[in-house]
This record gives sequence, structure tokens and C-alpha cells, in this order.
Amino acid sequence: MGTHTQALTSGAHNVTIEGVEQRYHVAGQGPLCVVHSGGPGVGWEYLRMPLVERFMTLLYIEPIGTGASGRLADPRDYTLARYVRQVDGLLDHLGVGPVHFLGHSYGGFVALRYALAHPERLASLILYDSSPTSGPEFWERVQGAVGVFAERHKDQPELPDVLAALQMIFTLLADPHATDEGLTSVFRRMVPVYFADYWARKSEFASLREAIRMYADPQRSVEPAPYDVRDQLSAISTRTLALVGSYDVICAPYWSQMFVERMPKAELVTLEQSGHFGHIEEPEAFARAASAFVR
Repeated sequence: MGTHTQALTSGAHNVTIEGVEQRYHVAGQGPLCVVHSGGPGVGWEYLRMPLVERFMTLLYIEPIGTGASGRLADPRDYTLARYVRQVDGLLDHLGVGPVHFLGHSYGGFVALRYALAHPERLASLILYDSSPTSGPEFWERVQGAVGVFAERHKDQPELPDVLAALQMIFTLLADPHATDEGLTSVFRRMVPVYFADYWARKSEFASLREAIRMYADPQRSVEPAPYDVRDQLSAISTRTLALVGSYDVICAPYWSQMFVERMPKAELVTLEQSGHFGHIEEPEAFARAASAFVR
């Protein structure tokens, strides 16, 4: 395929896919890697990876429904299938392939579904703090991990507010009148749960906490079926790196281990001092793992 060179210059770009404006950002040098952030509905900026940009050209997707990207007329249409089509339309526009695909958390859900639908377009997958399901067992493990987190940090004065915000976010997500500002305010309060030890390095992480944003519309999606690809993992032959923080409360290391056990070409790297944001907590180790895998 011929690459649309101008569309891969550093900076922000727009393309219209299925009638909706798709914003994306290009940075770095080397092999091309599509990067899909989590949530759904969390602004892409938190996932910026400067050390990885030294050896890969990162194409950060600004998911529809967030930031400067367009909005769908019906919020119920923010489904995994739609996000997969956005990625595919973007690769069509760029005329590139095969590419590497790094998906963080919910972005890993998109990456897995993309690998099942379009394996020929992928050079590799990096499943970063992700899971093959979001069903009842997923949430049971989150609940258990929150309990462990609370016990580890029981002496922190802010802990009760973090746990209260964690409960409140689920109420807001079910509220059809929730706003971007309201969700963002509560989400920022619960940010410490995403780190192995937020309070030990508060001065480092405070700026991210103040800047991170969550958008309401993508939370109102109506999936035709629950997300669960556990029984399809063995069919994914794309070379895969499962990269996970050992203290990840959201997507437990259990799920990354499952990737390695069930996917024929998957390998595991655990970031021993990280939670859900290893690219921020251990950026050098994160970049080394990604570099070794890609090269």
C-alpha cells in the first residue's frame, strides 16, 4: 500500500470516517504503531509515551466521543464494533499496513476485536493492562483488588474519598444526564486507585490527575452482546505482548496471564512497581519491554 505521507507528519490530523470526524495525533519515529486509549471515554492525552516515541511512530487515536473528535448522533452507538470500524477506516485513509497496535485497558478490547476481524492488517499487538472480558468475573476481580488496595493504603487520609468516588462513578455512568464535567470531577478523585502508590509520588502524578478527562457519551453505549473473547483467544495468531502492572486494580494480571496461556504467540511482561498506568509509573521499563518486543 502507498502511504499518505502528509497524513503521518507529526502533529494533529483529522479525517472523516462514516460521516464523523476522527482526530488523531502522530509523534515519534520508527515503525508505525496505532495507540488506542481506554475508558471508554477517557481523553487520549494520559497515554502519551515519550520514551516509546524514540523508537516508534505512535499514532494516538482520539476516540470519537472524546476531545476534538466528532460525536455520534445516538450515544448508544459507541460500541466496540464502531471503534473497530474507526481504526479500519483510519488505516484505509493512511494506506498503511501491517501496523503494530497498542491498546490500553478498553483500548485493548478494541485491539483484540480488531485482531479477530482484520489479522492481516496487524504486525503485532501490545495488550497493555487489558482483559478478554468485561463480564461478572471481571468485576468480581476488580472488587477484590479494590479491597487489597484499600488495605495497603488504609493509613492514607484521602482513601475514604477515593473509595467514595469509585462508588459514585458507577452511579454517574448510569445517569443519562451525567455531564463531561461531572464525570471528570469524580474520575479525578478516584485516580489514586490506578497507581501502585500514588501518594508516595504525589508530586510526580498530581499534574496528570488535574489534566485527565472523561467524556459522558461513550459511557452510554449499548452493546449487542457482552464483551467476552476468552473462547476466541486461541484463534488470534498475531504476535502479542501482554504488558501489565503487578498492582493493577482495574485489569488484574490474571487476565494478561490468560492471554499468554491461550494465545499461541503471546508473551508476558509484568511491571513490578506499577498499577494501571505503568507507562507513567515505570516509563523506562515500559519502553524497554515495548522496544525489545517490537525489535
